[in-house]
Amino acid sequence: MDVELGQLKALAAAVLTGSLDGAARELHVTPSAVSQRLKALEAATGRVLLVRSRPVRVTAAGAAVLRLARQVELLAADAARELRTDGTSGAPVTVPLAVNADSLATWLLPALAPLAAEHRFDLHSADQERTSDLLRDGTVMAAVTAASEPVPGCRAVRLGVMRYRPMATAAFAGRWFPGGVTADALAVAPVVVFDRDDDLQHAYLRRHGITHPAVHHVPSSADHLRAVRLGLGWGAVPDLQLAQAAGPGGGELVELDADGATDVVLYWQQWRLNSPALDRVAETVITTARAHLAP
Repeated sequence: MDVELGQLKALAAAVLTGSLDGAARELHVTPSAVSQRLKALEAATGRVLLVRSRPVRVTAAGAAVLRLARQVELLAADAARELRTDGTSGAPVTVPLAVNADSLATWLLPALAPLAAEHRFDLHSADQERTSDLLRDGTVMAAVTAASEPVPGCRAVRLGVMRYRPMATAAFAGRWFPGGVTADALAVAPVVVFDRDDDLQHAYLRRHGITHPAVHHVPSSADHLRAVRLGLGWGAVPDLQLAQAAGPGGGELVELDADGATDVVLYWQQWRLNSPALDRVAETVITTARAHLAP
């Protein structure tokens, strides 16, 4: 397979921005030039690599080439930084990362902030059970994930435990759980769920024999907490967010079930590349996670 760096950059930019026009702006070329590079890349590989949808998406073959494009791009940026002689770090290195929404809302951004001058982060928020899928398809080069088994071509490091507790306002608990948390009460009490991939609340309900609860879907970590505080329903709230569950904006929260905590073990997975830029991100993320998550 004989491919050029410009062709790989066109593929990576199209996926990053979601369109050929966006890739053209990213690379400072015309959309026609991006299209020609992508066609040449597909001709060189003999495969259709990109579905021209909105946003564009890679095919199965495209995922393999996208991983190559990301790796070459990162290694080229590392080399350029090492070759600089003016004492500066050069252009920021783009690092696409996948992270679960609750980590993004609590401990991750403070970890990335000190690196912002030398790195440009492209963050993808997904459920902790699905972030590893973004590693497999080449969309990201590292992820905070619940998957302990390394994705092929990656290494995994345990970060720690994010603990979730079933919480509600005192008023909500008094109305829906006057006799405590029972199966009958859980069957009718509304529950706030992050999205349709979020299984935390449903796993707790299944332990009580409940399979079809009344559900509100609120796909934002901060808004999920706010919805619980406003009394829309009960929800599984991470301990790291409980400090935010005070002050204006809703009722104070109470724990519904002292034995109902759920522990989610998080891992850092990244590509097996000898990249100083990526390794620095990993070191900072792992250190920060271990300072905030339970062992």
